[in-house]
Amino acid sequence: MSCLPFAGIHVLDFTWYAVGPVTTKYLADYGADVVRIESAARPDGLRLAPPWKDAQPGINNSQFFASFNTSKRGLALDMSKPRAREIFLKMLPWADVVTESFTPKTLRNWGLDFDSLRAIKPDLIMLSTCMQGQTGPHRDYPGFGNLMAALSGFYHVSGYSEAEPCPPYGAYTDFIAPRFAACALIAALDYRRRTGKGQYIDMAQYEASLHNLAPMLVDYFATGRVLGPVGNRSERYAPHGAYRCADEDGHERWIAIAVADDREWRALLEVMGNPPTDARFATMLGRFRDRAALDDLVGAMVRTRGADELTAALQAAGVSAYPVQNCMDLHRDENLEAFGFWQWLDHKEMGPSPYEGLEHRMSRTPGALRRPAPTLGQHSDEVLGEILGMEPAEIEELKREKVIY
Repeated sequence: MSCLPFAGIHVLDFTWYAVGPVTTKYLADYGADVVRIESAARPDGLRLAPPWKDAQPGINNSQFFASFNTSKRGLALDMSKPRAREIFLKMLPWADVVTESFTPKTLRNWGLDFDSLRAIKPDLIMLSTCMQGQTGPHRDYPGFGNLMAALSGFYHVSGYSEAEPCPPYGAYTDFIAPRFAACALIAALDYRRRTGKGQYIDMAQYEASLHNLAPMLVDYFATGRVLGPVGNRSERYAPHGAYRCADEDGHERWIAIAVADDREWRALLEVMGNPPTDARFATMLGRFRDRAALDDLVGAMVRTRGADELTAALQAAGVSAYPVQNCMDLHRDENLEAFGFWQWLDHKEMGPSPYEGLEHRMSRTPGALRRPAPTLGQHSDEVLGEILGMEPAEIEELKREKVIY
């Protein structure tokens, strides 16, 4: 583990739900000592989100929470109590980074805003990431990623018609913003390494998310068009969509196909046995002119074929195609198995559980899922004893007063 790139970096992590925890997970899995600070009085809502171990809800039973918090230690502090805030301030000199994802007023009300913290730790790096940033008329508006996906425009452009929004799955922007936040933190750490200076990062999830709609925003400024939902259609490929194949084991199976040019179209037809087709579809321009009829044609051609068998045949012919996989398919996918993607960690309460592997394969500085996610307050005694030198009797007194858990 000596080659982990963030070894020696210490993080006090106030974030919760998804954006912040996914961001600090990048540091934790690559060597940083991340102490996740939570409250038992108001636990992270993701702890109560499914899927749960054996389908039984519980504060320490959520694999959703667990997946975002590997390699971290857990400290439970009730920050509404003055003594908890005193403990945090005593820990601050240990930290290189502080992260938080509350609305802006929260840390100000606790007296833990950046200006207050850097008076104690001048080279501190701090990341604040909330819905709409620390400034502006809507800075104190709370929300979640599904609401931010609506505000950012994703609900307007996704789906099959303008009659009713068909949003992308889940809290969509929660899985965009962490990639920007992690890059910003890494840049700040590099800047401090070179200059000795810390800095404050205000990352509005609104601003980060808009970058994934850049082509549509540019199109509006260039042409004045307001683009809307187009289903699975593409401006560069035809046919382009997901088509139902033959059912297997009583379940629907689908295949996604994208044809880039006339050669690939001819290859597709050859794989399908060269059925009779309308001559207008022989050219890309003709296929674009009536994409509804084109989709009907392709749908009829693939309906009797198996998704996996057809994928292999089309790929061999140079046509981009993949089966539409469900979660069970992914867990038994031979390519993910070859990567060693699924990793099993022994969680304190859930026992052996599958975790998603790392997103990067770095030859010189490989990361690792170094420990399963912490249960609530799992490392409170360890952290306070190690960082602050607290004696067991003092820790027990704080537990009796419900300052820590």
